[in-house]
Amino acid sequence: MSDLIDDPIQGENAPEFSVTELSGAIKRMIEGEFAHVRIRGEVGRVSRPRSGHIYLDLKDDRSVISGVIWKGVAARLVTQPEEGLEVVATGRLTTFPGQSKYQIVIEDIKPAGVGALMAMLEKRKVQLQAEGLFDLSRKKPIPYLPEIIGVVTSPSGAVIRDILHRLRDRFPRKVLIWPVAVQGEKCAGEVANAIRGFNALTPGGALPRPDLLIVARGGGSLEDLWGFNEEIVARAAADSAIPLISAVGHETDTTLIDFVSDQRAPTPTAAAELAVPVRMELLAWTEQQDARLTHALTSGITRRRDRMRDLARALPRPHSLTQTQRQRLDHLEDRLPNALIAGVRQRDVKLSRVSGKLHLGAIRHRTQTSRDTLKTLSERIDPAYRRRLQTLTERLNALDRQRLAMGYEATLKRGYAVVHGAGGVVTSKAAAESASALEIEFQDGRFKIGGSASKKPQGKSPPPDQGSLF
Repeated sequence: MSDLIDDPIQGENAPEFSVTELSGAIKRMIEGEFAHVRIRGEVGRVSRPRSGHIYLDLKDDRSVISGVIWKGVAARLVTQPEEGLEVVATGRLTTFPGQSKYQIVIEDIKPAGVGALMAMLEKRKVQLQAEGLFDLSRKKPIPYLPEIIGVVTSPSGAVIRDILHRLRDRFPRKVLIWPVAVQGEKCAGEVANAIRGFNALTPGGALPRPDLLIVARGGGSLEDLWGFNEEIVARAAADSAIPLISAVGHETDTTLIDFVSDQRAPTPTAAAELAVPVRMELLAWTEQQDARLTHALTSGITRRRDRMRDLARALPRPHSLTQTQRQRLDHLEDRLPNALIAGVRQRDVKLSRVSGKLHLGAIRHRTQTSRDTLKTLSERIDPAYRRRLQTLTERLNALDRQRLAMGYEATLKRGYAVVHGAGGVVTSKAAAESASALEIEFQDGRFKIGGSASKKPQGKSPPPDQGSLF
């Protein structure tokens, strides 16, 4: 500092400094003595101007010190400073001569213990819940049997092996793995980018878009799992258009991604179980449904067949349909001549009675008139009788043709034959062989053949007798 001290003025012992000289001397002294310090305190006021730098206050119950985080350092921080958060800041002390104050240039900042982390987590949880990211209405249903499953996890840990093993046991599916760091500074950024990357894939493309996402990690401490509590990860999971299952840590571990995911699994193995059903159970259910369907169809067909048989038995036989009409026609045909004769006789008797009371001329005239009338009636009755008889005959013929068409005689005309035996119609080969005599009915008559006598002998015929030489 000797170069900053001017010669003392005559009569005065204290050296004289300019403001800039004194500020620079203080700055060099402070930066030299406190080149690397760690300060524990509570984050007070936080300011983020458009330049990208972060200005804040660190305080305890008695004092306050200003701090600054330059833009390049702020972008690399794992934990962003938040008001009320207790942190441990690492950096170097310096001064700001323009305002005559000292400050710490922060190079790294971390929460001060588990309590600080839990307080930060609770604050983020309240903020995201207020935005509605935890609402049940935002939850998407998990597909029952996804074709492609995307897994966001470390490719070298036991987690991915457990997931693949469980999927292979339950229902093998195509799996796409997006490798990420599951702890440390890179964890949050890589997990968020993986979720967005899977959502950016084109369905049905060369690298198809998954139907379901699983974000998984094994158990660990709160610090190890902290990457899944970062706001960037929670918002990426909430914005995912693909249904997402979170499986971070063990059953007792809870991270922020669990609240925004569509479903939480207590372990990565449980996530695989939630993702797909058991193939053997599906096959058994399918076979059961197939058996039920077959039984239902068979029962329905059987019921309809029995119903049709019942209805068929209730229908009359074809030949019985014409019996009554034929009998009625025969009866009318027998009554018609007698009725005509009786009618003529009645009119003749009536005419005779009337004619006896009339004058002879009148009788003749009346008789002639009656004869003309009778002749006219006879001429009219005869055609009417013939027409009626012809109509009934045609109807009878039609019924008879219908009877013949429905009988077996029409079948005989098409080249078939009926075999008769002693007990009736022979319908089997065994019955024909045991019959003593058979009679074959053709369309033009019947032909009789003997029973066992008509059969040809089975063995060879004996050789003819050669006679005797003597």
